[in-house]
Amino acid sequence: MKSPVRIGFDIRLGSPTVRRVIHVGIGYDVHPLAEGRKMVLGGVEIPHSKGLVGHSDADALLHALTDAILGAIGEPDIGHYFPNTDPRWKGAASSVFLREAASQVRARGGRIVNVDASLIAERPKIAPHLAQMKANIAEALGVDARKVGVKATTNEKLGFVGREEGIAAMAIACVDLPEN
Repeated sequence: MKSPVRIGFDIRLGSPTVRRVIHVGIGYDVHPLAEGRKMVLGGVEIPHSKGLVGHSDADALLHALTDAILGAIGEPDIGHYFPNTDPRWKGAASSVFLREAASQVRARGGRIVNVDASLIAERPKIAPHLAQMKANIAEALGVDARKVGVKATTNEKLGFVGREEGIAAMAIACVDLPEN
């Protein structure tokens, strides 16, 4: 059996060469919609007749990004760090979770290369809010906004998203870490 291929690159930091390895993680999150809740996506409160249901602010976009970053560094998912059984996280802003994931990368001597995410929703219209979402994510991660991608699409009226019962998000994160 062949050994797995490791993709890496050299970065010169001072005089020694530090071997760095690229790691990629994916994240997915979904929350149901209900009347009487605020709609928060990407840290932006969006006017809508319904909002996302969850223990925290239920920001599916930031949850998916958090899971992608944690996955890239080989850590458990968002529920491990911020369980929905813990009253400290009741109503919490999901930017807290995203900041912690970025902190975990830095604690390992790593850096976030880039993140990319897609929101899947029939309504509300997401496009008018994308620039602010991108800025919020970049700020929470401590990266340049050019390293953040955020897109939105519909589900063409198919499934629970198409019936406007919920909103989903998927994300990918690329980090580089020192090779052990």
